[in-house]
Amino acid sequence: GSSSDEQEIEGFTGDTKKRYMHHYNFPPYSTGEVYPLRGPRRREIGHGALAERAIEPVLPKEDEFPYVIRSVSEVLSSNGSTSMASTCASSLALFDAGVPLKAPVAGIAMGVITEGDRWAVLTDIQGLEDHLGDMDFKVAGTAKGITAVQLDIKISGLRFEIIEETLQRAREARLQILEVMNACIPAPRSELSPYAPRITTVQIPVSKIGALIGPGGKNIRSIIDETGVTIDVADDGRVTVASTDGESAAKALRRITELTAEPEIGRIYTGKVVRVTDFGAFVEFLPGRDGLVHISQLADYRVNRVEDVVHEGDEVMVMVTDIDPQGKVRLSRQAVLEGWTPEQARERDSRTSGGGASSRSRSGEGSRREASGRSDGGRPRREGREGREGRSGR
Repeated sequence: GSSSDEQEIEGFTGDTKKRYMHHYNFPPYSTGEVYPLRGPRRREIGHGALAERAIEPVLPKEDEFPYVIRSVSEVLSSNGSTSMASTCASSLALFDAGVPLKAPVAGIAMGVITEGDRWAVLTDIQGLEDHLGDMDFKVAGTAKGITAVQLDIKISGLRFEIIEETLQRAREARLQILEVMNACIPAPRSELSPYAPRITTVQIPVSKIGALIGPGGKNIRSIIDETGVTIDVADDGRVTVASTDGESAAKALRRITELTAEPEIGRIYTGKVVRVTDFGAFVEFLPGRDGLVHISQLADYRVNRVEDVVHEGDEVMVMVTDIDPQGKVRLSRQAVLEGWTPEQARERDSRTSGGGASSRSRSGEGSRREASGRSDGGRPRREGREGREGRSGR
């Protein structure tokens, strides 16, 4: 699962999280006992914790494999160390699921029987040997070393020679078990299980976390509702997207990129006209981000009225030609139609803007002439309007 499936643990030293959980089920019929099936008992908690601890050192790092992993051991019959059997089975299951463990892990339960100064070490003890023996020493690890141990003794202490022989014989047994396991599946599968969600991680600026989440979580909820993916956002800007459908994940990633993207000068965007004015149109080219397309940059021909080219709600392709220090974005549709570079578009824009004052001045003069030559109830003559447009240099 994704990081939202991590187990949260409240402790005296602070809150922690677990991304690997081993659940060990030890029903009463597995040992010939009868008791109510309620919460986990002491043995289930202890055996599960041992198997979990044995696997933890070989788990991949979170940045390499951003999954939360849960393995479940179902014990059907017990006449030996089911915790070590669970360790071996978990290692095989994780390999089969495609989890890139650093190495396979196996375990073995060792015992000892003492009488006076005499002692005998037992390998892979059964239930009767555990019950009548003096030691239950579980050792788990890889071919290179030990990852977990658990020791129960019924005598006052152990001689160093007993511990040394126990560890040596446990290593021999562990290596033999690993040979059998490697013959079954020698390495993690190259492909994840088809039932596992595909997780993609992207990094966004911390300043963009708010834009992704939106007011009251509006933006991130809309992405989840539309695509059906699971999205988790970390405080450092790491965003994980989990989905069993590749197309849905790609759509969600595209939306996340759009919400957190910064405008790039020279890049062409498909935007939506959100407002029309006399001097141009405002186009939303990124979610929540718009810019002005001046009337002189709307088309590859002279435009008299903005509404002659675009209306609110229209989709247009525009190029980002400039961003001023206040963050205001200048857009150009003409640059897309003409195939200009941002520099060419800015040069054309500055030329047009530079002559704008004189054009407006001349237009004003034309208006005064037009007003003085009114007839037919105050309506302007067509010739005066055409003359004004001609003199304005348009």
